[in-house]
Amino acid sequence: MANVLIVDDTQTNLILFRHLLAKIENVVSHCFEDPLAALDWCQTHTPDLVLLDYMMPGINGIEFLKRFRQLPGFEDIPVAIITADTEMGVRYQSLEAGATDFLTKPVDKTELTVRVKNLLTLRRHQLDLADRAYWLSQEVEKATAEIRDREKDAILRLSKAAEFRDPETGSHIVRMAQYARLIAVRMGLPTADCNLLLETAPMHDIGKVGVSDAILLKPGKLDEAEFKIMQDHTRIGFSLLNGSDSPLLQLAAQIALTHHEKFDGSGYPNGIAGENIPLFGRICAVADVFDALTSERPYKKAWPVEKAKALLIEERGRHFDPVCIDAFVAEWPAVLEIWTHYQEDFFGGFESIPQPSSEGASPC
Repeated sequence: MANVLIVDDTQTNLILFRHLLAKIENVVSHCFEDPLAALDWCQTHTPDLVLLDYMMPGINGIEFLKRFRQLPGFEDIPVAIITADTEMGVRYQSLEAGATDFLTKPVDKTELTVRVKNLLTLRRHQLDLADRAYWLSQEVEKATAEIRDREKDAILRLSKAAEFRDPETGSHIVRMAQYARLIAVRMGLPTADCNLLLETAPMHDIGKVGVSDAILLKPGKLDEAEFKIMQDHTRIGFSLLNGSDSPLLQLAAQIALTHHEKFDGSGYPNGIAGENIPLFGRICAVADVFDALTSERPYKKAWPVEKAKALLIEERGRHFDPVCIDAFVAEWPAVLEIWTHYQEDFFGGFESIPQPSSEGASPC
């Protein structure tokens, strides 16, 4: 059904217009003598067409039209001004205020019927286009989501490739990503950034695919030369991921390069310090070290979680960004939940298991 709003201070005109419009199929008329009452009606109803008298007490048709156009979603609804004034100035003002068409009094019955049908056809086309635009936006969103899913799948598989070369388990990259997201949420980062970090953090050690097994799988401590070669995994990972148009891979490249930098500037590969280290690199440093300490490796036993926590706090301001450490410690119950949940050697998804315990986040 099409709703036609008729605003005219003359009762006789309202009766005539209602009678004529009743002959048009699927049209419902809503008549008002008071233009202010008509505007109140528009607060809770949306007309498909407005037939608007120009000369009215209180506010005239042009003032009504200005207020009508300011209502949300009413910018394009067809409005026909009905006036006995043939002055072009009135028409110019009406057009500037947003009038779609004009009818001149006395109104010709046939002309009124035809113009109403034409304007309602215009309205249907507007709604059809809006529906089409919405459908297209949904399709674009769906296609974009599919692309992101493929990118995420590629990231997970590349991450797993690194894990096959490394004594670390598949669970390591899942836990580490969960810890990283937890820190980001606590620091008050936007939800989109927190989720992006969850998806890209697993790529932090992808560069280990370029490190020899003799070094990567050595059961003892690396000597100075071997450690220098091991450090190259950050640059290798960056080289593998850098240059992509994908925001996911761009961020993953940044994390791969910077997650071993230290807050005091003593890290590698570039020895940058403080906030010169990208924020996601600083966050991943905390998540990566904690999980490495609390995980068993061929060359070491897993540390108790409280001992690992104590070391992180001790290195606050030296190895780690103090804000990141404070966020991590503040979410300790959620950290333990992640550590407990992902104990088996599996390569599962990155759904977020725990939620931050508080909405009050420290500034980042």
